[in-house]
Amino acid sequence: MSVVTSCLPDRPSPTPCEPLLALRSPVNRVSYDYWKQKRAGRAMPARSDIDPAEITKILPHVFLLDVRQEPLDFRYRLIGTKMEEHMLDSYTGLWMSQIPHQRAPSRIWANCRKVALEGRPLSGDTPYIGKGKEFLSTEDLIMPLSDGGETVQMLFVTVGFV
Repeated sequence: MSVVTSCLPDRPSPTPCEPLLALRSPVNRVSYDYWKQKRAGRAMPARSDIDPAEITKILPHVFLLDVRQEPLDFRYRLIGTKMEEHMLDSYTGLWMSQIPHQRAPSRIWANCRKVALEGRPLSGDTPYIGKGKEFLSTEDLIMPLSDGGETVQMLFVTVGFV
């Protein structure tokens, strides 16, 4: 089972590294391994490193979120088909700040904020708010992308339903 930490071993951190969630979702384990491979020793991969043809099995579970730094916000660029099925509405093109249950100080906002500011992946459980009643929460894996390797410009997110 993959374990995601709040720190990357080859990147200095202002706070101690702490183990986060042992990834339970096979989708998230695959996506984390893919992100690490694409990182190729850098702090984080670029958006151009992510090739949809290489991740067809997990693509239905993927979100791509644009990151606006000032003021901080996250826009839904791409929503996988499986994710779209479970969402209350179509959020493509919307900023999180426009969605009442996702704007600050929601847990998903806080997790995205942490990744955008620290440039490190984060995994966490988020209460499920969606069409179905068969899930209580989601296991979210949020991974940073940056063309320059420093400022996070996009979040590569996969979601497993638990």
